[in-house]
Amino acid sequence: MINSYFILVDGQQTGPFTHDELMDNNLQPDAFVLSPLATEWQQAIDLPEFNEYFVSQGIYQPAKGNYANFGWRLLAYLIDQFIYYGFFAIIGGLIGAIMSLTGGEFGSIFINIEDVLQVVITFSGFFINAFLETTTLQGSLGKLICKLAVVNIHGGRETFLQALGRNFGKILSSLICGLGFLNVAWDSKRQGWHDQLAKTYVIKKRG
Repeated sequence: MINSYFILVDGQQTGPFTHDELMDNNLQPDAFVLSPLATEWQQAIDLPEFNEYFVSQGIYQPAKGNYANFGWRLLAYLIDQFIYYGFFAIIGGLIGAIMSLTGGEFGSIFINIEDVLQVVITFSGFFINAFLETTTLQGSLGKLICKLAVVNIHGGRETFLQALGRNFGKILSSLICGLGFLNVAWDSKRQGWHDQLAKTYVIKKRG
């Protein structure tokens, strides 16, 4: 049977299965599969005939051809900053309006409001991005617009803790004049230090 595949389950060979049967049984990207056209076991994510299936599941194999470069990642970051700062500018404006209407009665509460907002924007951004990276969006709004996705080493979604660690790892990447972010420009896998820390990749979706 040309359409016969075998799969390892707990170290035991099972099968044969058709291409459709494997997909119907929720084939995982890290599952070891013996293709009828190969003589060695391979992970399912490495078999081209399953590419469309995995993409439909939000799984994108990290590979040289689809690592998101520095330019795309910078554009996504700038879009995010525009969105976040725009939102918090509205909040700041409302606070200012309240202070004006109350004759500055709450002024002592909102001393150094810009510094407070900066901290709030930064840390809320970490949690918001971590949450978005674990959803079907697989990234921030900026990454969605730029058709980028954050994936784990198997091409799937991160866990929330992994995503949170990645985002807080941006503090490390920001040190030494942002050298950890600039690392994306010359790293062979286009990873920042925070990506390397969390074992994640940012890839460019097809289309």
